[in-house]
Formats: sequence, C-alpha cells, structure tokens
Amino acid sequence: MGIKYKLKLKDLKLKYLIEYFSPVLKYFKAKKKINNYDDLKEFIKKQSAWVSQVTLYGYLKTRMGAKYVLMFEDEIFLGSINKAKWNIYVVALQDLCFYSISYLKNYRNFHNTEKAKEIFYQILDEENKNEIPKDIFENAKKKFDERYENINWLEYYNSLPFNESALALYEWSPIADELKILDRKIVLNSMILKWDNVKKELKDILNF
Repeated sequence: MGIKYKLKLKDLKLKYLIEYFSPVLKYFKAKKKINNYDDLKEFIKKQSAWVSQVTLYGYLKTRMGAKYVLMFEDEIFLGSINKAKWNIYVVALQDLCFYSISYLKNYRNFHNTEKAKEIFYQILDEENKNEIPKDIFENAKKKFDERYENINWLEYYNSLPFNESALALYEWSPIADELKILDRKIVLNSMILKWDNVKKELKDILNF
C-alpha cells in the first residue's frame, strides 16, 4: 500500500508540474492561421486550457507564496486542484465557443451557430480520453445546452463574453472562502485580461 501511494503521488506531482509549466511554452510556438472550423476547434481547446491553467495556478501561487511548492506533496490538495481545473476549463470552453461563433456571425457574416454546439461536444468527447470526471462531463453538457438556448448571437461577443469562466475561477479555486472574498476583483480581472489576449490573437489569425 505504501509503495502504491508513493507511486501515485509521484505521478500526480509530475502531471501537475507539467501542467504548470506548459502554458509558458505556448509563447515559443508560431501562431497558426485558423482556416476552417477544425482549426477553430483546436484553437478553442488549446486556449481554453491555457487560460484555465495559467489563471488557476497563478492564483494559487500568489495566495500561497513560498508554500506553493508544497502543494505538489499533498495528494488531497492535488485532487482539489484537479476538480477545480476541470470545472473552470469546461466553462472556459463554453465561453470561447460562444464568443468565436458570435464574432464570426457579426464580423464575417457566418450564420451557422450550430457550429458552437458541434465544436463544444467534439472537444468534450475528446476529453473523455483525458479522464474528465463523469459528473463534471454531464454538468458541462447540461449547462452548455441551457446557455445555448438563451444566447443572443448578435450581442454575445460584445457583452461580457467571458464572465462565466471568470466566475468559475473564483468559485472553484481551492482557496479558503474568507480569503477569496478579499481577492474577488483581482481574480476576476486576472482571467478577463488573459481572455483579452486570446480575443486579439483570434482576430489576428482568423482566416476564413
């Protein structure tokens, strides 16, 4: 039992260390043009993961200070991070799907809003291979469908399009509630600023 526990903890530590440093590496890669919906799907998937990871880990590091490295020694805390990561990520996917299709509809005269649903469900199905928790998977589909039915495609891209994922970061970050209350404005703004970079990049590389 002791050996299995050590191996499991070691795997978890490696997994999260890779996740922590991988967002930095994206800046060394050339920006690929988005020529079709398949390219858009990959952009949405990668950027949603990047925003989710860099904001979550950045907040944890800021709040925990020098104790930050110790979190990789605590299996229970790593489990909390994993839950937070998935919950933030699926909302980020929703936000960027809706934003991208709303932007295309308004600025590129594209009218197939069903593509938002198609892209989201394709990505979610792919994440089954990455062991997304079943309850988060089911809740993500339910929440997406609810939002999809009520979205205003003409206005979404320009009306706080990433508010839901910013609130998800605030809600799911494994930080004590009394501390999160003090950080609310900073936490929300940190994610909105990251999304501003993604919006700019999307407009620069969109090519269809």
